[in-house]
Amino acid sequence: MTALVVVFSAVVGLVVGSFLNVVIHRVPAGESVVRPRSRCPHCGTQLVGRDNVPVLSWLLLRGRCRTCGTSISPRYPLVELLTAVLFAAIALRFPDDAELPAYLVLTAGLVALSAVDLERFLLPNRILYPTLAMTAALLVVAAVVDGDGRALRDAALGGAIAFALLFAIHVVSPKGMGFGDVRLAGLLGVALGWLGLGHVFLGLFLGFLLASVLGVALIALRLRSRKDRLPFGPFLALGAFVAFFVGRPILDWYLG
Repeated sequence: MTALVVVFSAVVGLVVGSFLNVVIHRVPAGESVVRPRSRCPHCGTQLVGRDNVPVLSWLLLRGRCRTCGTSISPRYPLVELLTAVLFAAIALRFPDDAELPAYLVLTAGLVALSAVDLERFLLPNRILYPTLAMTAALLVVAAVVDGDGRALRDAALGGAIAFALLFAIHVVSPKGMGFGDVRLAGLLGVALGWLGLGHVFLGLFLGFLLASVLGVALIALRLRSRKDRLPFGPFLALGAFVAFFVGRPILDWYLG
């Protein structure tokens, strides 16, 4: 049964990843994600069904528009594959748990937010707020199904703690910590708090650690200077995912 859930989630992830590419492209531009239908951003030709199959269409077209021949960014199949892999991993983590839908929605939102942040140094509210609303609502449903008020309480407390911690950093250093990162921390705090308050602190710590390690490495390799910015959202998301999957063993080891 677990295998069926994982495979089904991976297939859904491919389809969701295709939609996320639309979100990543259109939301920062202020466009609707529903209309018009998917089209080539260069020549404006609407895509037919056979050119809109996740990953496969990009491979068959050899990464180029069928009409104008313009190169199609590899970001499209990468987002679809990443979403499928993460959906499968989340399904493996919560195979028969009522909170699985909440974490799948969260995963989709984090993929979109991370991609936009990497491209534009931006964490759009049009992605973040719906993700928060749907994740919170689905966790409420999971709490009712499981009869677990404690987890729901810790989720709310985790969101407040994560938001407050990064808000304090934002007040001290507004240029170093954007308010979008503060909002994202609140979202992640809710999801991590459901698993336990220790996961909130671990996820945030790992996000800062990963960002610091990569920043130092890029400076050492002279690929970036100290003045260059790094998008922090993807690191917060990555730290949260590590805490989702191996947070309990890490916390058990740390606490002895």
